[in-house]
Amino acid sequence: MREFSTPLTVDLAGAGAGPGGGNLTDDVVRHAQEHPDLPLLARPDADGGWRDVTAAEFLAEVRGVAKGLVAAGIRPGDRVALMSRTRYEWTLLDYATWFAGAVTVPVYETSSAEQVAWVLRDSGARAAVVETREHLARVSSVRGETTALEHVWSFADRAVHVLTRLGGDIPDAVLDERRTSAGPHDVATLIYTSGTTGRPKGCALTHGHFDVELSVAVAELAALFEPVEDHDDAAGGTGRDTSRRTRDGQASTLVFLPLAHVFARVVQVGSVRAGVRLGHCPDVSQLTADLASFSPTFVLAVPRVFEKLFNAASQSAVADGRGRVFDAAVRVAIAHSRAQDAGRVPLALRARHRVFSRLVYARLREVLGGRCRYAVSGGAPLGERLGHFYRGIGLPVLEGYGLTESTAALTVNTPDAQKVGTVGRPLPGVTVRVADDGELWFRGGQVFGGYWPGAEPDAADRERTAAATAEVLDPDGWLRTGDVGEVDDEGFVRVTGRKKEIIVTAGGKNVAPAVLEDRLRAHHLVSQCLVVGDGQPFVAALVTIDPDAFPAWAEAHGKRGDVADLVDDPDLRSAVAAAVDDANAAVSRAEAIRKFTILGEDWTEEAGQLTPSLKLRRSVVLRRHRREIADLYR
Repeated sequence: MREFSTPLTVDLAGAGAGPGGGNLTDDVVRHAQEHPDLPLLARPDADGGWRDVTAAEFLAEVRGVAKGLVAAGIRPGDRVALMSRTRYEWTLLDYATWFAGAVTVPVYETSSAEQVAWVLRDSGARAAVVETREHLARVSSVRGETTALEHVWSFADRAVHVLTRLGGDIPDAVLDERRTSAGPHDVATLIYTSGTTGRPKGCALTHGHFDVELSVAVAELAALFEPVEDHDDAAGGTGRDTSRRTRDGQASTLVFLPLAHVFARVVQVGSVRAGVRLGHCPDVSQLTADLASFSPTFVLAVPRVFEKLFNAASQSAVADGRGRVFDAAVRVAIAHSRAQDAGRVPLALRARHRVFSRLVYARLREVLGGRCRYAVSGGAPLGERLGHFYRGIGLPVLEGYGLTESTAALTVNTPDAQKVGTVGRPLPGVTVRVADDGELWFRGGQVFGGYWPGAEPDAADRERTAAATAEVLDPDGWLRTGDVGEVDDEGFVRVTGRKKEIIVTAGGKNVAPAVLEDRLRAHHLVSQCLVVGDGQPFVAALVTIDPDAFPAWAEAHGKRGDVADLVDDPDLRSAVAAAVDDANAAVSRAEAIRKFTILGEDWTEEAGQLTPSLKLRRSVVLRRHRREIADLYR
């Protein structure tokens, strides 16, 4: 059993919600007192730009909404559900709920009526704030299934204004008492797991869990939060003066992941704590435009976003007749990054890299707004090829690893300690252990204490919750992640697959599907894939085609029809076969994909094959495509 620890290097006492007391609202109050004019957030304006919201303005808005919640009868410890896309009002309501002494319960805005009913009933939410009238109708349709829900407000019906007016008579002293009523050991939020297996479980995360996470993560990633002046990095930056874009070159980030997910949530509260200018993108179809206008200095995303950015750039280059140039630029970027790890970049490679910096890499960085210095990736492994590519173009992607049960990150690559292909070293105060069966276990102050037993649990509910908690958390506080991995001598962690997803072929070969799937998805035509072969004589795969990349490919190859019409087309199969060959290069012959099937439709969250955080619901895909899998082995 292998183990590695990183010593705690920050003093948690008095740092907000740490052992010294306080809670997450202290960050908002502190900024307003010390730097009232600091642009803490930014909201889209009518002209396609952004209007800053200062620390003092944000505090005033939060207090106004929080008073409305108090006036509505929300008591300390009550749960308030929040169902909305990623937008400014989400953050406003989150902090207002904490100011009122209550607990926020995020609900994915894509959730079905059945899922909404379960979260509202299980959490015992007394109030819900939703974004649209369609969300309002969805909540109203299941209102009879929960007896606790008393209030529902919507942003479409001016919820912020309504609540602010409602709380107009609440004295400041009453709100101050409410705000300070929660301490480190009080629950701040119930975040329900995505439900890749079984019914979602509520992870009870306290103010103290968040404080430990933020205190160590902000310290380790301090370079991300430093002021930005002239940006002219070694990869060939623009050299323009960006300090005018935000006050004093303030660091900034644009969050576009669902705030119902723990990763985006930590980005939100971490930005507020660090004084980073925070913007929101509610519509990913407008992400490119929002990135261009907001110009973040760092971004955070899941691997699929980085895959899509790469694939879009590749597709655009091919369409413009620059496919060979782009492919050469990719090879040089990857070689340059690998040479950095070796400690020496050959002179010829350095010269070619400078040429492509001007011709190709600068354009790619402009897609992220032109000021982005770092990116952080979480949720799944990015893959070494893409990791080296992005570092090679001057945008290091710092991979991290964590779970909802660990309040997000447990490990992370840092600007001064990055090993591409790993998820970094444990954060200070965190210990990682590789169990005898290869499962990764973690222990640290951000690891939760257990699942939520329900609003009104009976003996059976408590027994089920205790069993579910014991399955992932041992008596000594070790979190069993369900992921298989390894730790090298320097403490860098590599995740190789899911324990329950390991495929054992008829020949007894253990195959980790994630390695193959990550490489396959890196191809610009491939959207999703599922590697199969458990109990079978060889490994095979189901593959879906990227609907954004397909039209350009079809036009370039003179094809007519949709993907469903061309699943057996020799040219399309040849393109996917090339992606399969590239993936197979990463594994042994016994683990290689021998056959594949192209499906006529992509897998989506709406159809139930993906979670809101874009993870594959393997059991759903396996069940729905039994026939296609069986055909692979006929």
